Amino acid sequence: MIRGIYTAGSGMVAESLRNDAIANNLANANTAGYKKDVAVTKDFRNILIRRINDGRDRPEIGGTGLGTIVDEIATIQSAGIMRQTGNPLDVAIEGKGFFAVETPNGVRYTRNGSFSRNSQGELVTLDGYRVLGDNGPIRIGNAGVVNIGEDGRVMIQGKDPAATSAGKLRIEAFADERQLTKEGASMFSAPPGARPGAGNVLVHQGMLELSNVNVVSEMVNLISGYRAYEVNSKVVQAHDQLLDKAVNEVGRI
Repeated sequence: MIRGIYTAGSGMVAESLRNDAIANNLANANTAGYKKDVAVTKDFRNILIRRINDGRDRPEIGGTGLGTIVDEIATIQSAGIMRQTGNPLDVAIEGKGFFAVETPNGVRYTRNGSFSRNSQGELVTLDGYRVLGDNGPIRIGNAGVVNIGEDGRVMIQGKDPAATSAGKLRIEAFADERQLTKEGASMFSAPPGARPGAGNVLVHQGMLELSNVNVVSEMVNLISGYRAYEVNSKVVQAHDQLLDKAVNEVGRI
């Protein structure tokens, strides 16, 4: 009976973590560039059951689990749908790749292309981090029209008829995106020694990539997780009642 309590309790813990991940997905459903998380579970331990009173052969009955644990919180890197905004500083990536951003903790990567212009005339994220180009931060100045090509090249059209180049957006891709660690809502960090390559992408100006969260699907998962948690809690209660009877009634003379 104690084993049953531990097994059901591990299920409650796993479902609690799963529901936390789903709740975070729903909270960021409208965050541009957000990638949803999924709780991946596995057996805590699996044992083989045999019949011990049927001779030497002791035929196998099958396996049974002793609980479940969350093995990892995996990030799904599938692309979200694109929405046209008309803002010339909004940029979306089509294909595999991330914008490189300069932060106090080093270079970080994001699919959130909701950029703006700071007081120094630099292209920055909503958090104020400078957007990097092939030759450093992208400086677009405080005047002129900004045009961003499909190859990521940033051109400034000022009073002079000839447009000037402000650099090319640094867009990098990773062969294994699972090595990236999520930081915040839409930022990722790469492990030390990672060597990203140039992303083979198309850049769309005046558009944003929305999150890849399907709200209806996540709500269904949330309800299913709550019901699974409730079932496990009832199993714990049932075992607790059995223990109470075993201690207070079965052993009574």
